[in-house]
Amino acid sequence: MLDVEFSQFSDRGPVRERNEDYVGSVLPTSPEQARSHGWLFAVADGVGGHRQGDVASRTAVESVLAGFRDAPDGEMHTSLLPRLIQQANIRVHEAAIAAGHDGAGMATTLVLCALRYDRAVVAHVGDSRCYRLRGGSISLLTRDHTVANEQQLLGLISQQERENSRAKHVLSRSLGSGLFVSPDITEIQLLPGDVLVLCTDGMHNGVSAEDLLRIAGSGDELELIANQLAAHAMEHDGSDNVSVLVARIRGVERIGMYRGRPYTLR
Repeated sequence: MLDVEFSQFSDRGPVRERNEDYVGSVLPTSPEQARSHGWLFAVADGVGGHRQGDVASRTAVESVLAGFRDAPDGEMHTSLLPRLIQQANIRVHEAAIAAGHDGAGMATTLVLCALRYDRAVVAHVGDSRCYRLRGGSISLLTRDHTVANEQQLLGLISQQERENSRAKHVLSRSLGSGLFVSPDITEIQLLPGDVLVLCTDGMHNGVSAEDLLRIAGSGDELELIANQLAAHAMEHDGSDNVSVLVARIRGVERIGMYRGRPYTLR
């Protein structure tokens, strides 16, 4: 069976008056549930400058956690996570209406990572990220949905111009900004020893890839790693809320598929 340990940390930081990030997880309570549903980790960042960003992020995360718990046994994560994100988008939109915002003015980023057997599926909207650390190297599994990033992809600006752009932190996609949202989906194979890091921009803006690899790949206790990453981000930036979730894969269950049903590989 897949064996996972994790830890998380979230703080408003030294500048912001309130924490508009929200972090949550769903953990299996039995080996049967580990195979039927797996693990889900979620990190959201209420969009700064919008009304009630903390409500938006909490609404989005609580929606996907509830939907994951209630999902049919064995549903593919590649189809489940986009459905849960769309449902969360509607919940944020409804929360905006209930707050008297006429369906506008509340938005949040969201990054999800679902684990089962020997696979991880990552889905995201916005600029909250997911990294994978493996064998002394680090990979970014998400792509920031920002205006400057989209301009670079279209060839309108260079990478250096993107780094210096005023639109570097302006989101091109977020939950709650419309009735429909299009998440990006990535699926990877897991290996024992892999470390996954989910975080908001308050962390990745203050922690370089090299420092992230050094701290998260240290082999220390995960609670210490999460706290160190957050402390490093606040020391080197500190202008935003900081949230990070770190998961370490201790063992995997290798599977194959036959007629749409999984079986364990020996």
